[in-house]
Amino acid sequence: MRKPKILITHWVHEEIIEYLSEYGEVVTNQTRQSMKKGRLWAEIENAVAIMAFMPDSIDKEFLSHCNKLKIVGAALKGYDNFDVDACTTKGVWFSIVPNHLTTPTAELAVGHLIAIGRNMQAGDRLIRNGHFPGWRPVLYGRGLAGSTIGILGMGEVGRAIAKLLMSFSCSCLYYDTCKLEKSREQELNAYSSSLEDIYRKSDFIVVALPLNPDTIHVIDIQALDKCKKGVYIVNVGRGSSVDEKAVAQGLEKGQLAGYAADVFEFEDWARTGRPQAIPAELTDRLDTTFLTPHLGSAVESVRKNIAMEAAVNIVEALQGKRPHGAINSI
Repeated sequence: MRKPKILITHWVHEEIIEYLSEYGEVVTNQTRQSMKKGRLWAEIENAVAIMAFMPDSIDKEFLSHCNKLKIVGAALKGYDNFDVDACTTKGVWFSIVPNHLTTPTAELAVGHLIAIGRNMQAGDRLIRNGHFPGWRPVLYGRGLAGSTIGILGMGEVGRAIAKLLMSFSCSCLYYDTCKLEKSREQELNAYSSSLEDIYRKSDFIVVALPLNPDTIHVIDIQALDKCKKGVYIVNVGRGSSVDEKAVAQGLEKGQLAGYAADVFEFEDWARTGRPQAIPAELTDRLDTTFLTPHLGSAVESVRKNIAMEAAVNIVEALQGKRPHGAINSI
């Protein structure tokens, strides 16, 4: 009897393939690029499980071609690019991996804060262009010590960022619809504030928000006009929480001193009217932007752990159990 098909759309460690092979015939993508659409659509018809990743898009049309699918085991935390309601209607579990991405994303956020505040991108170019004569510093920026940092979004990532920032002798304000308990605020040295106060007081603003209708373009031209002149903004949440065109204008006017991002509007596949690329006004501005290609969870051991947990969710579904990472009910 032929084993059920388990489809993995992106490259994973051999250990994950071996684990899943005990429960089905594993068809996997052997490259770190997205599976070609033609092959993907050819493989999904008889798959009982799919391990999906952020570049994938699973919607009603996709699911209409899945005749045997029991679970989408997503190797990710933020699932705004996926139609979970369509999975539920189809009777398909949708599971996520909520925990492993927090620490590496927080680490990257702090790295971005330092990189953009201390002119590391511009300094690197100065050296490579042969324009640094030695000794005398020529690029003056802003350090974290003594600064006020506003964090938009105090979920797991926001709290992890605040915890790391405790080592830098800075003051932290945060905005979230759910406030922390006072004891937790004191523990993290981060205190609830209004958006208006964060815009007005912050030297740095870190965006760590999930994407939903209320968080699209939280940072727009009106918000930037309320910010302290010379503010630095870092986005490690979702690209569409920031209006990238507005940021480019803010940099041009000097309202913003710098912008760093690991996420971009064009990545938010499910958003109607999203841009199709990062604006040239940002990518061309080399000295006041620091842009990285979604490196938040790009740590080898972390990616392995994420894929393994997604695999465990798949096995649980195939055994007739509710996957521990399921976010829907069927």
